[in-house]
Amino acid sequence: MSATLTSPFEFALDAALEAVQPAEIRGTGRSDVRLLVSDKATGAIRHHRFEDLPVLVRPGDLLVVNNSATLPAAVPARRGLRVHFSSTRPDGSWLVELRDRDRPFPGEVPGGIVDLPGKVPLRLERRFGKRLWVTRPPVESVPEYLARHGRPIRYSYVDRDWPIGAYQTAFATVPGSAEMPSAARPFTPEMVTRLVSAGVGIAPVTLHTGVASLESDEDPYPEWMEVGEYAARMVNAVKESGGRVIAVGTTVVRALESTVVGGKVVAASGHTERIISPEHPVQVVDGLLTGFHEPRSTHLSMLEAIVDTELLRESYSAAIEARYLWHEFGDVHLIA
Repeated sequence: MSATLTSPFEFALDAALEAVQPAEIRGTGRSDVRLLVSDKATGAIRHHRFEDLPVLVRPGDLLVVNNSATLPAAVPARRGLRVHFSSTRPDGSWLVELRDRDRPFPGEVPGGIVDLPGKVPLRLERRFGKRLWVTRPPVESVPEYLARHGRPIRYSYVDRDWPIGAYQTAFATVPGSAEMPSAARPFTPEMVTRLVSAGVGIAPVTLHTGVASLESDEDPYPEWMEVGEYAARMVNAVKESGGRVIAVGTTVVRALESTVVGGKVVAASGHTERIISPEHPVQVVDGLLTGFHEPRSTHLSMLEAIVDTELLRESYSAAIEARYLWHEFGDVHLIA
């Protein structure tokens, strides 16, 4: 039995369509995933393998990737809880999520303090939205603390714990994400070489993604990002020459669109609150390589700012019918 897609993007995802293992375990390597292609110009929907990507993009196109590396952001706590370190805030505090087994913990913590490994008392200052808490971890460096005591965030659909390397992309150089910017996971050095040899440019930006588990009828929260001079120049040059800017992941869309001034991308860094939606459409991104997203998630609203809603609905219906795999170890979708 497969999922059924209804309006507006309401569907119950069949557990059989959830990727429970990395592609290199269930197949021949990281690139061994399927690629659904949605053609914005013609409305055509085609089925490919990710290995076909170099012939599906054009010479002169630019792929913009996220170079954020994934932190081992899940830390065990007392009373069977887990703390997921999500993201920094402009004032230096952190957002964290408390989990009870496989669900967000909805209750209050006695005394407002969660005891973490290494005798670290984590004080929860106040709630942030529906699921997160604001806190100021009493450690010198959160990434160093997580390296000693944390493990990658894993949700119930994944069949076992996998090492942190399974949650890093080929572009990961700047640690900071709670969860992997997974659209780039199928890329390998060999694929990058093939793309560059085919005349496709690649430019990095950084956006440290927070926990994704809250993305159900909830707006994204501020995340730290940086678009450097090189990426800004490349994007603007490609736009001027008639090439396409294809974001590898929704995180890249958010980063790039947060820095547009007068129709051009400028170098910038800091926390972005930019929300992409049909009411706030993209200005520089022409296409997107992304995974398949949960029903009612804000990511689907972002996709509607890039592609016609009816084509998007047809694409998801095609993916469900053809049994594409969801989540961070799943298949990918090229909209261009």
